Amino acid sequence: MQTALLILPNFVIILVGLVLARRFDFGRDFWDGLEKLVYYVLFPALLFRALAIARIDFSTAGTLIAAALAFTLAGFALSLAAGPLFGLGRKLLATGSQCGYRFNTYVGLAVAGSVFGTPGVALAALLLGVMIPLANVLAVAMLAAHGSRGFLHELATHPLVVSSLAGLAWNVAGLPLPGFADQTLNLLGTTALPAGLRIEAGQGPAAAHAWWLAVKLFAVPAIAWALAGALEFTGIEAKILLLCAALPTATNAYILAVRMAGDGRAVATQVTVGTVLSMATIPAWLALPLAT
Repeated sequence: MQTALLILPNFVIILVGLVLARRFDFGRDFWDGLEKLVYYVLFPALLFRALAIARIDFSTAGTLIAAALAFTLAGFALSLAAGPLFGLGRKLLATGSQCGYRFNTYVGLAVAGSVFGTPGVALAALLLGVMIPLANVLAVAMLAAHGSRGFLHELATHPLVVSSLAGLAWNVAGLPLPGFADQTLNLLGTTALPAGLRIEAGQGPAAAHAWWLAVKLFAVPAIAWALAGALEFTGIEAKILLLCAALPTATNAYILAVRMAGDGRAVATQVTVGTVLSMATIPAWLALPLAT
């Protein structure tokens, strides 16, 4: 129950946004401006800060990091399988497939801190800090195929990819983040969480949506659970690995879809439904005994 309550604020924010949108009837110009602000300023600030200050020790947690990257890539592959399975168009597949491997970092850190304390936050930040650049590159790579500027140009200039790699480079270089910069980026990043998400009717067949939800909330955590047992992870390491795998889709997947593909309806559905379901699935995965 405690873990479920930590996820509840994310869904409440989505509901508040829906009520405000219906009450004040915001126009298309408002949403365009908000999406650009989130896409070019707020989310890059969030990603840069998260990676710049994360405690990333590749030498002492190499196997755990490899496991996290493995289940992220598995989620990517399983998400793409929806294309041939359900006869999806390339654009819809590129847009919706994000939902099988992208994750809500703040839900992960909140749950890790509440359930496992400071050591849990440090370990979750380590794994999520490595997973963020991979997930962003995979998502941008898929969506860039529909861009007019070419894949390499899209990837090299994309604000989420650039901010992720810049934050990682800052961390690896061992540079301190000045207090004023840290506070400014934190304020910008926190603002990004509730902004820009609209609740809209899902695009594409219901079977594809069910597939992506099953991949994100069941298949990927199951792979992490199996890896934890096979690699003999125990205690907090195994639980944090499971937590990172079981997180619902991040809201920034919606922003990315809207800015690059022009239609985020499939992602909006996934974020909303996935967040609600994760209130039950995350506690269930964390309570599951490890395979021996």
